[in-house]
Order: sequence, then structure tokens, then C-alpha cells
Amino acid sequence: MTDKSTESPNRSSAILGAAFLMATSAVGPGFLTQTTVFTKQLLASFGFVILLSVILDIIAQLNIWRVLTVSGLRGQDLANRTIPGSGYLLAVLVFLGGLVFNIGNIAGCGLGLNVLFGLPVEAGALISCCLAIALFIVKEAGKAMDLFVKILGLVMIVMILYVVYESRPPLTEAALRTVYPEYIDARATVTLVGGTVGGYITFAGAHRLIDAGIKGTGSLAQVNRSAVTGIILTALIRFMLFLAALGAIAMGLPIDEANPPASVFQRSAGELGLKLFGLVMWAAAITSVVGASFTSVSFVKTFHSRMEKSNKSLIIAFIAASTLIFLIVGRPVAVLVWAGTVNGFILPVGLALVLVASRKAEILGDYIHPLLLQIAGWLVVAVMLGFSVQTVLSFL
Repeated sequence: MTDKSTESPNRSSAILGAAFLMATSAVGPGFLTQTTVFTKQLLASFGFVILLSVILDIIAQLNIWRVLTVSGLRGQDLANRTIPGSGYLLAVLVFLGGLVFNIGNIAGCGLGLNVLFGLPVEAGALISCCLAIALFIVKEAGKAMDLFVKILGLVMIVMILYVVYESRPPLTEAALRTVYPEYIDARATVTLVGGTVGGYITFAGAHRLIDAGIKGTGSLAQVNRSAVTGIILTALIRFMLFLAALGAIAMGLPIDEANPPASVFQRSAGELGLKLFGLVMWAAAITSVVGASFTSVSFVKTFHSRMEKSNKSLIIAFIAASTLIFLIVGRPVAVLVWAGTVNGFILPVGLALVLVASRKAEILGDYIHPLLLQIAGWLVVAVMLGFSVQTVLSFL
């Protein structure tokens, strides 16, 4: 096993980069919008939904990251080795789910630059599309992506922390309802978990580690560290945003339906808060564009050698297509909320396939996947299936 003290700078950078890629992929514009919308609906009890999503997140991430990196196989290839043909189904689900998510991400870029500079949302979306494409054109795209998501991830944490301070949330009430909620909302749970670990997000960091050559049982310590770091970052940002929204609502400040998170920042910290929101929204959106595009394409590129060689071109095309669809469809806030709901349905499928693979010696060799993680993983599959079915029935 590789000792932490002997890790090369490039290896350490990839490990931390994978954590930030996962976290910033989860913390997209949909994340900001969903958190604000559901805080308004559930008030302090939304803290419990966040806590539940973090627990489900930890279980899903550790199962998927460990099994994928030990096998050295990406999600679709692992699935095909487990149940022939299932990898193609998983790839289609993740690719289409990632496309839906990325349309929302592009929308968030436009909203962010609209608030920050007063640009039309469509113009902001186009500018951000060009910037994301430029990131994948550079020679060392992997390293550039790692640095990009780290810097903007830290910017988001600092900015949101300032708004939490200004909003003065009722911390005692939030702490109580986080462990003892007044009610639990199934759709909020599906949407939140879908927006945090649904679809492509669960696989983002693991695929980045595999691309960086960090795989096999000797890398498990680094894999665990990267996964846990990503989970902690995501949970920290989610709870801070929840507290900021709760503080604004507790003060009786109105939340604008057209752009819920923007109004939280503005009500809490005035015009400066509004500008900070623009920066946070854009940072969250553009890093999610990068994460969604990289991971969604990684699910299809291994199916043919030409696709593998054209990886950068496929990512660029994915970003361009997402932008074009957004410009045609519009309605950014509705797209952002629905993106999480759609991706919530993908998690039980992907996790179930990974758990089946975790029992196959021909895939994992001498590695024995912890029984406790397997049991917890199947419980997550059952919970998410149950919540997903309940969500569908609520619309019938």
C-alpha cells in the first residue's frame, strides 16, 4: 500500500482533485436552488433531509469508489462484467441524466453572470460554455480541471460562510430538527440525494482516480481519504447554505420564486450579498459543467477505441449540446429542480450493480468488500427505490 508520506505531488493532487470534482459536481446550481426551495417548504426540518442525504452519500460513495478503483474498471465496464449488457443501460441512464443535469448547470452559469455583471442569461451561458470548452482544449486537461475545481470550491465555501454569518440563523432550532424533524418529505429526499450522489456524481471522483492511475487494493487508503474529503466538503456547503436560507426566512424576509437562492443572499447581506451570490452560483455551475461533462462522457468512451481517442472532442460536444438545449428550452429554475429528481432514480440502479460486482472474485480478485458496507449499500438501494416510487405516485 502506498504510504501517504511517499505520495508524489501529482498523485496527491489527483486524490484531492477527485474529492473536489465530486464535491463541486454535487454543489451545482441545482444544489443551490433545491436547498433554498426545500428550506422554504420544510424550514428547520430540512436539516434532517440533509443529514439523511449525507448518510446515504457516505454509504454510496464508499461502496462505489472502493469497488471501482480496486477493479480498475469504470462503472459501465464493471456493470457489463457483472451482468452482460447492464453496462450499456447504466451508461445510457448516466449519460442522459448527466445531460439533463448539465442543461441546468449551463442555466446556472447564465444566472450567475446575470447577477454578477447584468449580462443576459443566454449570453452568460454562452460565455461559460466557451470557458468550459477551453479548459478541455489545453494539453494537461486533467491537471487543469483539478486546479480549477479546487480554487472555485474554496471560493464557494468562503462566500457562503460570510452569508451564513450575516443571516444569523436559529442554530438551536436547526440542530434540534436535524435529528428530530417535524416531518419528512420523500420528494425532497429523492431530489436532494439525486442532486448530491445521483446520476454521474457518484462516479465522478472514482473515474478521475482511475484516469490518474490510482487503483488496486494498494490505493484503498487514498481512495477512502478522497471519498470522505469530497463528502465532508459537500455536507459542509449544503448545511451552510441551509442555515443561510433558514436565517433569512426566520427574519421574515421574502424569498423570490424566480431566483430563490439569490434572494437569500440579497436579503441577508444586501447588494454585496447579491453579488456574492452571482459569484457562488457561477462557480457552482461552471465546476458542475466540468464534472458532468467529464464523467458523462467517461461512461461511453470505453465502448469503442475511436471514442476513447476522441475523448476531448466528445466532452466539448457534450458541453455545446447542453448549452444549445438550454437556449432552446429556457426555464432555468424548473430545470434545476427537476435535474436532481431525475438523477435520484439512477442511484439505486448504479449502486445495485456495483454491490453485485463486489461479490465476484473474478472481478475483484483477493479483495473482500466489507460486509457492513454491502449491507448498508443494499439498504440505500431499498430506501432510494422506495422514495423514488413514492415520488412517482405523488404525480399520478
